[in-house]
Amino acid sequence: MRRTSAPARPALAVAVAAAVVLAGCLASGRDDDRFHPGAAEIGDPYVPGAGNGGYDVDSYRLAVDYDPPSDRLSGRAVVTATATEPLSRFNLDLVGLDVSTVTVDGTRAEHRRDGDELVVTPGRGLARGSRFTVEVAYAGVPTARPDGQLGSGGFLHTDDGAIALGQPYSAATWFPVNDHPADKATYEIEVTVPDGLEALSNGVPGERTSTGGRTTWRWAERTPMASYLSTLVIGEYRVTSGTHAGKPIVTAVPERLAATGPEATSLARTAEIADFLAGRFGPYPFESYGGIVVTDPRVGYALETQSRPVYGPGFFRGGQPNPAVVTHELAHQWFGNSVAVARWRDIWLNEGFATYAEWLWEEHDGGRTAQRNFELQYAMTDWSRPTLDPGRGQMFGSAVYKRGALAVHALRRTVGDEAFFTILRTWTTERRGGNATTDDLVALAERVSGKSLRPLFDAWLSGRTAPALP
Repeated sequence: MRRTSAPARPALAVAVAAAVVLAGCLASGRDDDRFHPGAAEIGDPYVPGAGNGGYDVDSYRLAVDYDPPSDRLSGRAVVTATATEPLSRFNLDLVGLDVSTVTVDGTRAEHRRDGDELVVTPGRGLARGSRFTVEVAYAGVPTARPDGQLGSGGFLHTDDGAIALGQPYSAATWFPVNDHPADKATYEIEVTVPDGLEALSNGVPGERTSTGGRTTWRWAERTPMASYLSTLVIGEYRVTSGTHAGKPIVTAVPERLAATGPEATSLARTAEIADFLAGRFGPYPFESYGGIVVTDPRVGYALETQSRPVYGPGFFRGGQPNPAVVTHELAHQWFGNSVAVARWRDIWLNEGFATYAEWLWEEHDGGRTAQRNFELQYAMTDWSRPTLDPGRGQMFGSAVYKRGALAVHALRRTVGDEAFFTILRTWTTERRGGNATTDDLVALAERVSGKSLRPLFDAWLSGRTAPALP
């Protein structure tokens, strides 16, 4: 008996040691199958606190009801996502609004607020790769999300309704969301407002119904969209609807503005400009076209909200049409919307190409050539400010826009027109509906042109002295 038990001791020791190692892996979090909380932010230093980890959203279905006199919004959001990690709990971004109930896959889930985060703990863990549905009922008076460096983005109460708009923040002020462009999703948006008000949003218009003195407007953006590109504009608007290239085109101008004013005249060129850009960038990437003009002075910018850009009042103060701003925001439908940044440090991929599109349009429309704009801008550029990774406080600085456009034209001059426009069309085709980085663009440009282009991009995007003209 003793002889038979002696050989078992090494096996027992091995088993005990293996158990200790396994326990150590679990304690250190190295075991991929252990349920754990998802990250409370995505980790982008340009937008601290924004976004969340552990899942990827597939779709949002939003049903909101807004009452302008009380400025109260109530909503129900259905978020369908896939767990990218085994989750014991996860976060959604939500600013200020009160949450009454949360369910995960139809079962009541625990929830709590942690600042601008909604923390959800389902009844059981969510396995990696599992698809799940979160339903959130919420209500309250929505607010903007202030940021001292970037301005305010979010839900703005107006004299006749509301505007939900902003970059890089806005979505979380009116629905629960993974609020970062790295997590794009499709949207169905249903908005109920008092009769007589329009409720405009992204994508293809759906059925409109009225009952009890209130009208429900429906919109669907079926192409993946970054959350900051979602919008909601409620008020008294003159809406023009039609079709272009077999797709709906919806534009809107406040009723208080003249039907033949510079705002309406500018928006009337949307289809023409989109077609011009499609000839340079490749097919228009979405299922609808459009644009919305707003008059609230707090909106001191235009924004490329997907398929339906929003234009603030400052672009039309001169009383003349402004096709340049329409060109800029429509160019974003390719550069920034269809192909979105993975991190905000690469925002020049949005703004540099959109600014360059203005130069292309101006030349096409009988104005200065792109080369002349390049020469003028080169002479007045402050080369101490980088275009790539400009810093959080300079996300919307001239280096991102104007020096970014210089880099685009320098690429064109270096590789030649044929290779240049092939690069642009290949970029918008291969990256359509996704995210990308500057390194991705450099790799593509080198592949198409057959040239070593890293020194060129480094000089024009990050160098501290004026690069040599190509």
